[in-house]
Amino acid sequence: MKEYLLGLIKDKKRMDGRGLSTYREPITIETGISKKAEGSARVKIGNTEVNVGVKMELGTPYPDSPDEGTIIVTAELIPLSNPNFESGPPGIQATELARIVDRGIRESHYLDFKKLCVKKGEKIWMVLIDIYSINDEGNLFDAAALGAIAALRDAKVPVIKDDKVQYGELTAKKLPLDKEAPILMTIHKLGDEFIVDPISAEEEAVSARLSIAIKGDRICAMQKGGADGLSLPEVEKAIDLAYTQVEELKKALK
Repeated sequence: MKEYLLGLIKDKKRMDGRGLSTYREPITIETGISKKAEGSARVKIGNTEVNVGVKMELGTPYPDSPDEGTIIVTAELIPLSNPNFESGPPGIQATELARIVDRGIRESHYLDFKKLCVKKGEKIWMVLIDIYSINDEGNLFDAAALGAIAALRDAKVPVIKDDKVQYGELTAKKLPLDKEAPILMTIHKLGDEFIVDPISAEEEAVSARLSIAIKGDRICAMQKGGADGLSLPEVEKAIDLAYTQVEELKKALK
């Protein structure tokens, strides 16, 4: 299969007939899918499906940021979504997925951490972002990142009574989010070419990837993955491709 895919890519072709820089369709986002979460979203890119939930807890701030709240991102790769996923504690793949999503949100300053402070030095809001793979047909990174942004937009702050969170009771207050959302674009190297939105078979043949979080006209975060390295010209090529296609994902959030 790998040799077949590499043969196709030499002719700038893909297994499913798409162009190298074309995302699968449709890209859909549905919010408010969970009645138990403060915010939630379901994202589909082609047949890849991810659910994301946002919960909020009161916590103690870190000593070096006494007036700032925080986020905690976790990912659960459900075995039913991909036979290669195993039950149990989060493995390397789940940890990497959560870390990439976390970094894009955190480094873009999309969420105003200072406005999550309830009482300086004593109490803050901790925003918990939980990612669940429902069907993995490739490119969980971009789908999960879109889902996290959509779920944060959907979230409302719960009621606090006697210093306790009243789960199930929501205020009308939304999370303090910037108008411009970070968009994660993961660019994959297949053979000598770079592609977006690989299907599962293509992911198996990818030698390297670069996840790039773009907010407006600037890069907020990047994380390299895969076994092979990337030269500086290849990194620049991946960044150029991300900028040319970022509007595809932005449109889905509108």
